[in-house]
Amino acid sequence: MYGPRMLLGPQGSEPRSTCGVLYVHSAPSALCPHIEWAVAGVLGAAVNPAWIPQPAQSGTYRTELAWSGDSGSASAIASALRGWNHLRFEVTEDPTARSEGARFSYTPDLGVFHAVTGLHGDLMIPEDRLKAAVVKAALGDTTLLGEIDKLLGKPWDDELETFRHAGEGAPVRWLHHVV
Repeated sequence: MYGPRMLLGPQGSEPRSTCGVLYVHSAPSALCPHIEWAVAGVLGAAVNPAWIPQPAQSGTYRTELAWSGDSGSASAIASALRGWNHLRFEVTEDPTARSEGARFSYTPDLGVFHAVTGLHGDLMIPEDRLKAAVVKAALGDTTLLGEIDKLLGKPWDDELETFRHAGEGAPVRWLHHVV
C-alpha cells in the first residue's frame, strides 16, 4: 500500500534545526547561574556565558548567547525565564523552511511580548489581532496608534532600549543543542 513507515525524529516528526540569540539585558549576579541552568536545560548543553556589567543599571550583568537547536527553542527559553523578577531579556529564533521565526521580549513590569517574525526579521501580525485593534479603537477604549504600538512591541522596545544601547559591542558565544 504505502510502503514502510519511517520514523523521523522525536514523536514521529523531523527535527527542525534553527538558530537564534538570547540577549540577557540585565540580571542581578545571584540570578546569573540560574539563567545558565535554565538555558542549559532547554538546549541540552552546558552554557558558560561571559557575563559583563550592565552600565545601564548598577549591580546587574548582561550577556548574549547565540544558540542553535530545534524549532520552538526560543519559546522554551522564554518560558523557562519568564516571571523572574529583576530580569530583562529578549530571545530570537530564525525562521526555517517549515516554521516562522519568533521574537520574545521580557521585562518585570510588562511581562512577555511575543511576535512571529518573517524571513527578514519583520514582525508578522495576524489578521485577527489587527481587526481586534481596530474594533477596540472604534469603541473608544484606546487609539488605533496605541494598539498598533502594542502589537509591534513598542512598550517593550521603549523599556529595553537603554539596556540594548549600553550593551553594544558585547561578546557573543555560540551554543549548540545536543541531539
